[in-house]
Amino acid sequence: MATPVMIGMPRLAASGAADHESDPRAPLVDRFGRVHRDLRISLTDRCSLRCTYCMPEQGNEWLAKTSILTLDEIERVARVAADAGVSTFRLTGGEPLLRPDIVEVVRRLAAIRRPDGSGVELAMTTNGIRLDEVLPDLIATGLSRLNISIDTIRRDRFHALTRRDRLPDVLRGIAAAAASPLRPLKLNAVAMRGVNDDELVELVAFAREQGAQMRFIEQMPLDAGHTWDRAQMVTREEILAALSARWTLDPIPGRGGAPAERWSIDGTADTVGIIASVTAPFCGDCDRLRLTADGQLRNCLFSTSEYDLLPVLRAGGEDDAATVGGVLRACVAGKLPGHAIDDPSFLQPVRGMNAIGG
Repeated sequence: MATPVMIGMPRLAASGAADHESDPRAPLVDRFGRVHRDLRISLTDRCSLRCTYCMPEQGNEWLAKTSILTLDEIERVARVAADAGVSTFRLTGGEPLLRPDIVEVVRRLAAIRRPDGSGVELAMTTNGIRLDEVLPDLIATGLSRLNISIDTIRRDRFHALTRRDRLPDVLRGIAAAAASPLRPLKLNAVAMRGVNDDELVELVAFAREQGAQMRFIEQMPLDAGHTWDRAQMVTREEILAALSARWTLDPIPGRGGAPAERWSIDGTADTVGIIASVTAPFCGDCDRLRLTADGQLRNCLFSTSEYDLLPVLRAGGEDDAATVGGVLRACVAGKLPGHAIDDPSFLQPVRGMNAIGG
């Protein structure tokens, strides 16, 4: 493995990475047999909200504009990934709708074809602000699915949690998504003790009204201030207990590599999901890689190492299958069996969630 380059956090340089795999269309299989089919692409570290569990209200150190990947660079990485079997791209941030060229990003990535001629699935995770304005264009250019973050539907609570009075904007975005053909539509909420843990049933009821699946996420150690406290986390079992007091929940089998466990509600087609990364990790089935807005490949959300694509992309070479593909395969080869949150040696990533990409 190449010598680490220390730039803010450990990064593994690209030199020699192409030796890891000679066939650019071979599946991205790690040492534990996991086949990687999902690439999460962060478009920016900036956000229109300042959620207390994610970033401070002021004093944020943003990525340098010169380090942010251009659309051409994103497309180059995506094409190599698709050739290697990646079938889903998810656009994240920060807030991806802050990217001025977001419609063109969707157009270009949706046009990518895999070796068998099939297209890719293009999804997005957004806070919903501006979504009502741009959703028609996003759908027309190839967006397949949407996840919208909504931790509370109470305006005063939303303002306190996000430090912005933008709930009406988010609700307009959700309404636009609910009226669109994009399905499944998923609403994501981080469950937080003393913040919104009394609102879990209310959030599920709201999601059902929108024809959406509510998904609760255990709060993870990914805040920029490193103040995460496991004792304050609302667990999977607590979420299930709160919802089961209102509805009959039946587990839905066949989760595969999906991050959320799902349950049907009262025997209907409506479902609720829980992403229990801390108390019920699903690392053994993980099929995801991440590309940060500044060109770093990550093989785990909680990784403390990154694989630097920026010098490769800007070196002027023409053989992306060998260069970009080499870094991609080195990243997969270096993936650990799990995130080890429960291990005493666990170290929280230096980057906050907004800089990693959701």
